[in-house]
Amino acid sequence: MTENSTTPDVTARTSAEPTFRYTPALAQEIELRWQDRWAERGTFFAADPAGGLPDGDGNHADPSSSSFFVMDMFPYPSGAGLHVGHPLGYIATDVTARFRRMCGDNVLHALGFDAFGLPAEQYAVQTGQHPRVTTEANIANMQRQLRRLGLAHDPRRSFATTDSDYVRWTQWIFLQIFDSWYDADAVRPDGGTGRARPIAELEAELAAGTRALPDGRAWADLDAAERRAALNEQRLAYVSDSPVNWCPGLGTVLANEEVTSDGRSERGNFPVFQRNLRQWNMRITAYADRLTDDLDLIDWPEKVRSMQRNWIGRSHGARVTFAVEGGQEVEVFTTRPDTLFGATFMVVAPEHPLLDEVPAAWPDGTRSAWTGGHASPVEAVASYRAESAAKTAVERQADAGRKTGVFTGHLAINPVNGVLLPVFTADYVLMGYGTGAIMAVPGGDERDYAFAQAFEVPVIYTVDAPEGTPDGARTGDGAIINSANDTITLDGLSVPEAKAAMTAWLVERGLGEGTTTYRLRDWLFSRQRYWGEPFPVVYGDDDQPIALPESMLPVDLPEVPDYAPRTYAADDAASSPEPPLGRNDEWVTVTLDLGDGPRAYRRDTNTMPNWAGSCWYYLRYLDPTNADAMVSAELERYWLGPEHNATAGAAGGVDLYVGGVEHAVLHLLYARFWHKVLFDLGHVTGAEPFHTLFNQGYIQAYAYTDERGAYVDASTVTEEAGADGEVRYVADGVEVHREYGKMGKSLKNVVTPDEMYEAYGADTFRVYEMAMGPLDLSRPWNTRDVVGSQRFLQRLWRNVVDETTGEVTVSEDAPGEETLRALHRAIADVRTEMEGMRPNTAIAKLITLNNHLTTLDRVPRVAAEAIVLMVAPLAPHVAEELWERLGHERSLAHEPFPTADEAYLVEETVTCVVQVQGKVRARLEVAPTITDADLEALALADPAVVRFLDGREVRKAVVRAPKLVNLVV
Repeated sequence: MTENSTTPDVTARTSAEPTFRYTPALAQEIELRWQDRWAERGTFFAADPAGGLPDGDGNHADPSSSSFFVMDMFPYPSGAGLHVGHPLGYIATDVTARFRRMCGDNVLHALGFDAFGLPAEQYAVQTGQHPRVTTEANIANMQRQLRRLGLAHDPRRSFATTDSDYVRWTQWIFLQIFDSWYDADAVRPDGGTGRARPIAELEAELAAGTRALPDGRAWADLDAAERRAALNEQRLAYVSDSPVNWCPGLGTVLANEEVTSDGRSERGNFPVFQRNLRQWNMRITAYADRLTDDLDLIDWPEKVRSMQRNWIGRSHGARVTFAVEGGQEVEVFTTRPDTLFGATFMVVAPEHPLLDEVPAAWPDGTRSAWTGGHASPVEAVASYRAESAAKTAVERQADAGRKTGVFTGHLAINPVNGVLLPVFTADYVLMGYGTGAIMAVPGGDERDYAFAQAFEVPVIYTVDAPEGTPDGARTGDGAIINSANDTITLDGLSVPEAKAAMTAWLVERGLGEGTTTYRLRDWLFSRQRYWGEPFPVVYGDDDQPIALPESMLPVDLPEVPDYAPRTYAADDAASSPEPPLGRNDEWVTVTLDLGDGPRAYRRDTNTMPNWAGSCWYYLRYLDPTNADAMVSAELERYWLGPEHNATAGAAGGVDLYVGGVEHAVLHLLYARFWHKVLFDLGHVTGAEPFHTLFNQGYIQAYAYTDERGAYVDASTVTEEAGADGEVRYVADGVEVHREYGKMGKSLKNVVTPDEMYEAYGADTFRVYEMAMGPLDLSRPWNTRDVVGSQRFLQRLWRNVVDETTGEVTVSEDAPGEETLRALHRAIADVRTEMEGMRPNTAIAKLITLNNHLTTLDRVPRVAAEAIVLMVAPLAPHVAEELWERLGHERSLAHEPFPTADEAYLVEETVTCVVQVQGKVRARLEVAPTITDADLEALALADPAVVRFLDGREVRKAVVRAPKLVNLVV
């Protein structure tokens, strides 16, 4: 039987089996019955404090109660359904939510569906079936699979991003962003500086003359079209002609985050090209500092926070102006102004305007390695520019290690010493990042050093290093050397001191200024697809976007004859987007009265990216039926606001957000940006959307390939012993190769939850997934190991129910001392492990307690009820059934989680003999579990031992915890 097999030998009922044994068949009957009861009773309805939604009994929550909002990352309803790797996070949040509910929190736990996106659209293209039909069928299947798992979601709060009501509020949020601008000087509610303000306030200030346009024009001198254009240029959502990532193979543009490091589309692996196109953008760069700084306000894994910091890429340094002989000045940004004396060449992006004119001939001193084999700078630069134009920004960065480039013929003047520096162009320098030019210091930067070696450029070191240091860039700190002129010397200073001194020198002479730059670019927000949210704007005669009034929302998708964006040959870089929405003329051209009489307008034929719906779904869980607001202010404060419970913190947000680390930049960064705009505009009270983030690991599985490298069905593979004693893997009589990795349909190693429900029951499946290891680590799937979790639940069942008669067997007698100690130790340990989201170790503690109870003739009711309550978050169906059989009428979902009696946590003591030079000098009463180190420390601190040693040094300590310590002096 293979590791992925789902045909257990231990679960089939035989004629000899007791009638009431906990088998998969009985488990299924119990599970389906309790799932129906929970739904009928509204057991997991989350109660709002007022208005909104009550609990299952029709009661609202006490407004002062402690709320706890736990959330899974938005699932996409795939047509393939779930495999056993998908529910890992869902079970983990369910266990946590059930535990917190039993600890007295008012828990909100819901699940919706991120239903726009490319897979449904591609299926529609292939079949001609409307993507809504496919999406709704996939949602229904996923809901069935998740319901069977027994997840305690509030079903009233579920929705899909494709629902018309939800689209309405997504478009409404877009309009809030469109109707806003960023005032860097405005004070925020949290006391910080810089926030979004309504664009109407900017217009009023411009009209009153209290604020000037960036280009210095007078507002009074502009006509209506010019004023609209001036405002549009400052909006947080704006249309611009800018370089974009164009993917002909997909027929759409992509955000930088959707392009892989080798310049191909993340979805489909098609080549991506740089094109200048008119597209929607969001001014996320205005929030770069806040997105960086506020990471300190939230409880996220440091890995994810580092990924966001690196993506935003904030750098402090200086802008330095270099004069160029016979050309325009070039400005560079450097984080190391202290290394200016070590600059030996410069590099500009191929798009830099300095290259619009280059010398006709190579200057004296030009090396052959610099020319790329061209006869003149004009030929060299033109050729290199053409080569670079075919690459994306991401691809150019990935290619930096190849060290391509050519000398431009230009010579720049180093402002600190007057030395002439050759100016190269290389495509790893990007025009959109910094200034599009860098000063190269090969003595202090590894990339510059490699370039200098390849192009035979000298190296000057500006940081001292010990004698014998090998050649190469010196990237660490050290005393500054070789850095002095007639007016400044940095020699001997530390790097921070030298940075400050050089920046001040540059400012004093008008050669530079201290500044901050960012890697983050504005968010490209247009997609040339059908299955997405239409933009709630129209265009008039001047081609400027005009927001639709709220009364015209939602703008629903029209019917189109063809769902596919026009795609092209994957390498057709000269092609242009042609969105599917453009094929419905009646929808595109529309007559509307927007306040100045009926006029003809043109709709935008692009749609929003699928990230739009997932940027704010957590807010709609709070108030899913509100037709008047995105979310009511009272509910937002109760569930999400600052300090809404003891751990929420000043930034507020979802109390626990669980999902994969693959969303570290895309979804999480975009959602934080939208939330901060809504915060600035007063629609939410907290500065962050997600307070605590937890990244679960993945479930992996073995896959098998034949001699051709083709995958074979893992369920057909068996293990055999080879002649050499090694294990062989065989499918249909042919040996196959085993590999380890992810679980997936293409690898033919999928095990579905449906198979596990049938073979073992949902509770066993839940316990197994939680017992496999720490939640944040990936773990291997092995179906044969599931039987261990099944046996645990079977023993639990037998400790309460007679397998032959079905009668409850618990005793009403008080537990003995040993059982009380075992019980309360387990209660204390399980509570600690559950609070720390360590269900695997909680299960281990429960198994230990359960095994102890198995040794008793009859289990005392006190112990039976306590272990059933502790098992409930993990295996809720069997726990509910046992709780009812123990005589309780109401669900245990809201019963208090057991609390340990401290009196039973005091461990028994053991007498430890302490010897010095072989003679007994003291006796200590210690815990039997004391460590050697702790026991030695206690012995050395004992007053009798201290007196006997009288200051003499202990040469050796022989420790045999818990009974002996022998000190040799």
